[in-house]
Amino acid sequence: MKITDVKILKMAAESHKTSVGGDTNNWLFVKIYTDDGIYGIGEGSLQYKDQALESEILDFAKFLIDKDPFDIEFIWTSLYRRVTWTGGAVTMSAISAIDLALWDIKAKALDVPVYQLLGGKVREKIPVYANGWFEGLETPQEHANAAKKIIDSGYKCLKFYPFIGKYNIENENIYKGIELVKAVREEVGKNIQIAVDIRARLDFGSALKVLNKLLPYDLAWVEEPIQFDNLEMLDKLSQKTNIPLSTGEQLYNRWDFQKLFENKSVSILQPDICHAGGLSELKKIATAAETHYLSVAPHNSNGPISTVASLHLDMSIPNLYKQEIFVSFLERYKKVLTNNIDIQDGFTSPPEGSGWGTDIDEDALTEFPPSKYTPVDSEPYTEFF
Repeated sequence: MKITDVKILKMAAESHKTSVGGDTNNWLFVKIYTDDGIYGIGEGSLQYKDQALESEILDFAKFLIDKDPFDIEFIWTSLYRRVTWTGGAVTMSAISAIDLALWDIKAKALDVPVYQLLGGKVREKIPVYANGWFEGLETPQEHANAAKKIIDSGYKCLKFYPFIGKYNIENENIYKGIELVKAVREEVGKNIQIAVDIRARLDFGSALKVLNKLLPYDLAWVEEPIQFDNLEMLDKLSQKTNIPLSTGEQLYNRWDFQKLFENKSVSILQPDICHAGGLSELKKIATAAETHYLSVAPHNSNGPISTVASLHLDMSIPNLYKQEIFVSFLERYKKVLTNNIDIQDGFTSPPEGSGWGTDIDEDALTEFPPSKYTPVDSEPYTEFF
């Protein structure tokens, strides 16, 4: 079997809290064809950078033509090691998209689900947590009502972003955030897990103040309380709190994660299957994390193939914590997937069938033409200044 062609597919992402003025980012898929008539689908969605990502994938495609798609490790290593400039968000997302498509091809050719190629399943169903359930909400009561609704629908763990404001957070925003967390905790009770994502927007002192005030609410974790760049400072912060911390969505390979293993600053790792090297690399990261007694909760603010591929990984790793699901994206997933993701009582599993068990309906993509966003101006990070 040989690779014969590589095609890029794009669609507008579902609008959510990170959109500004209606300009959303895009979800980007790669479709790799073979001379056996089997093709594979991957995703590398890289928020607000899909033009650069598309160019990188199409450049890599020149190398892929006539290669054996079964040689996944050879292709991954070649794309990472045999290039003059390597690493970073664009290159690693391109490698991720290609890697995912190759796993889909191989599993389809062997007529098995992808997770069977990873050693088989270690669980029958995957615990998930809900993100994106709080869109457009302001008051504590609105958050409490929405939390009750999402918990009543079956989810047993939820995450949200109660702290807004600038790098040095004002008392007004600290106390507003605490009131939101308090309202949600009181509404859902003690048995439901709650996580808070600070989105790396605070300085060290502000983060420490917030963590101290969150302690009474028994949080499952706090995500990226400070910016991810300086892991030594994250380590110092972790030593001053009893709340589990998490990070990893902007780390791009096993070597980046090695620093987290060494300083033991977090309890939960959050690699993104679209950005950290695809299924091949996330399996390695998860295995390394297991030797340090760390759990993995794959980051997933991307499109439907990202979610499905993450579920196949989740089926195969013993140290899975939970899988992130943007509930506000699920209706759009349903419209473009040929076999939908089914979530019941806070658990899910990959769609049944060979490969991913599902595909992208290209005709359905026409309903969601790619967004023509403006980099920086359309992005959500004005609060950092």
